[in-house]
Amino acid sequence: MLEPLSPLSAIAGGLLIGTAAALFLLLSGRIAGVSGLAATVARIADEGPPWLQAASFVIALPLGALIVSATLRTPNIQVTSSVPLLIAAGLLVGFGTRLGSGCTSGHGVCGMARLSPRSIAATATFMLLGIATVFVVRHLLGGFK
Repeated sequence: MLEPLSPLSAIAGGLLIGTAAALFLLLSGRIAGVSGLAATVARIADEGPPWLQAASFVIALPLGALIVSATLRTPNIQVTSSVPLLIAAGLLVGFGTRLGSGCTSGHGVCGMARLSPRSIAATATFMLLGIATVFVVRHLLGGFK
């Protein structure tokens, strides 16, 4: 059995994400960008896969997490931030993914695997800005609650 948050579970998770992205590309000819799929499901995307295909992929994401949590001992996760702060952060992430034409799954997993220069630049940008944001919020501003 896999232990949560071990190198083996991280490798297994990465292989499953890569396998899902590769299967989506092979079977549909499309990049498995979750933000684009979610935009298709919410009907705010101008283009994308058929709605049922996008909805199936988006619904399967939390189902996969439920299956893994049911088969593994799950870590004790505590969310210490306020709900309004989490909503604001989620909206900013959504705005950023629309502005960058993709998210970690589209650019970081699929685009990087295809050696796309645009995805390499996008992934480097959001990783560096994410690291800088955490540093500023935690170490310069004392964190938000």
